[in-house]
Amino acid sequence: MAHADFHTGLQSAQIIDITVTGRTSGRPISLPIWFALDGNKLYLIPVKGSETDWYKNVLKTPIIRLTARGETLTTNARFLTDEVQLDRVLEKFRNKYGRNVKSYYPKYNVAVEVPLE
Repeated sequence: MAHADFHTGLQSAQIIDITVTGRTSGRPISLPIWFALDGNKLYLIPVKGSETDWYKNVLKTPIIRLTARGETLTTNARFLTDEVQLDRVLEKFRNKYGRNVKSYYPKYNVAVEVPLE
């Protein structure tokens, strides 16, 4: 699957599915998640920050599978913890989901960046 096909699948999507490897079970775990797109980068925010289970799983095994409108991408996640970077990611989420989006993320101390190139 080409990155371009996945990028096209993202264009009108509001939610994508993320599949991670369970850090204890080793089994695939899938769940729907919000995302923000910025050029050739996709951003994810764990709802409970660094305490979010899927984030803890990705820390152990950074390979993730994302699915958007039938298009799938398997790639490595990058972890963002720098406050300036986090502010930029949050602004992208605000632009997509509304000004009060931060209220959905009570512990906002990490984000995940996924390159689409």
